[in-house]
Amino acid sequence: MSSITDLIKELRDKTGAGFLDCKKTLEENNNDIENSIEALRKKGLAKASKKSDRAANEGAVGVYSNKDITVLIKVNSETDFAAKSDTFLDFLDNLGALVLENNTIIDKNNLLNLKYEDGTIKDYFDSMIAKIGENLILSDLLIKENKDSHYSYYIHNSYRGNIGKIVSLLEFTSTNKEQEIEILSKNLCMHIAAMKPESLDIEDLDKNLVEREEKIQRELILSSGKPSNIIDKILEGKMKKFYSEVTLLNQFYILDQDKLVKSVIEEHSKYEFKVKSFEIISL
Repeated sequence: MSSITDLIKELRDKTGAGFLDCKKTLEENNNDIENSIEALRKKGLAKASKKSDRAANEGAVGVYSNKDITVLIKVNSETDFAAKSDTFLDFLDNLGALVLENNTIIDKNNLLNLKYEDGTIKDYFDSMIAKIGENLILSDLLIKENKDSHYSYYIHNSYRGNIGKIVSLLEFTSTNKEQEIEILSKNLCMHIAAMKPESLDIEDLDKNLVEREEKIQRELILSSGKPSNIIDKILEGKMKKFYSEVTLLNQFYILDQDKLVKSVIEEHSKYEFKVKSFEIISL
């Protein structure tokens, strides 16, 4: 006689349904495989695995935090309609709660392997694929420790207060978090979401990116027929403009185009405000 584990595996292989759905359906059908397959098909839960081959380019990003960690999670769906549904949003919130409960720094593969009810979070995904009727993919998971840092975030095209299409996260230090700093950090998050900088400052840029840009700009200058004795000077100006577009501190502040972001930050030096890092996760 097959064990319940073997029966669940067999039913999953034949239907593609999630672990928990297979377990429950077998219990409801006295461990009869054929009746369980029929029951799963009637519920629309069979062949969930086939949905995993379908493109998932929509979805949402959620932000979650407790006293120890701050978390960003991105789950893709096939349609925007599904991503806006309470079923999907509740699922994303549940994932966020599970990460906070685990309270450790893990990657997305380790998250999927965490135990959840009688199975794993991967099984939880399978059951939601079947329930929603679309492919769902855990595409991004970012976990940052709160120790010695403060965080602020901004959500663009929000579905809930903590979920939307774009989430920007700012990590900073400050001697306090008075309302002025709360406003500044939130505004910087809005700036990041809108301007999408590549790095914090020039020295943080990918060296290959800088070399490639210098090469392109030099070739453009040469092809324009400029005298060779001024090429380096022109290149310097071109690279300065490039840095002002791709590095946060050197961008013009979106709320005051006459100021650089680093100048706005310097205006709050009495709070010893300093940006440590930023993140953008978007659809």
